[in-house]
Amino acid sequence: MRIVPEHCKMARAGLGLSVKDLSERAGVGLNTVIRFENGADARSSSIDKIQKALEALGVEFSNGDAIGVRVLRAR
Repeated sequence: MRIVPEHCKMARAGLGLSVKDLSERAGVGLNTVIRFENGADARSSSIDKIQKALEALGVEFSNGDAIGVRVLRAR
């Protein structure tokens, strides 16, 4: 499952990360994270990097009846 902008925003909030923190941890540009969270186009490879960075910090994503994010451990 690939994350959507709402997943990213919710996960970042749950971890207490700024956009800059996430961009650094994911190895993508600050504007890439901002654009993605605002629903603009982003490269698949960038979205994958963002998702992997959040998962490495203990985030679990779901997409059942509604978009869900669970933080399994604090950073």
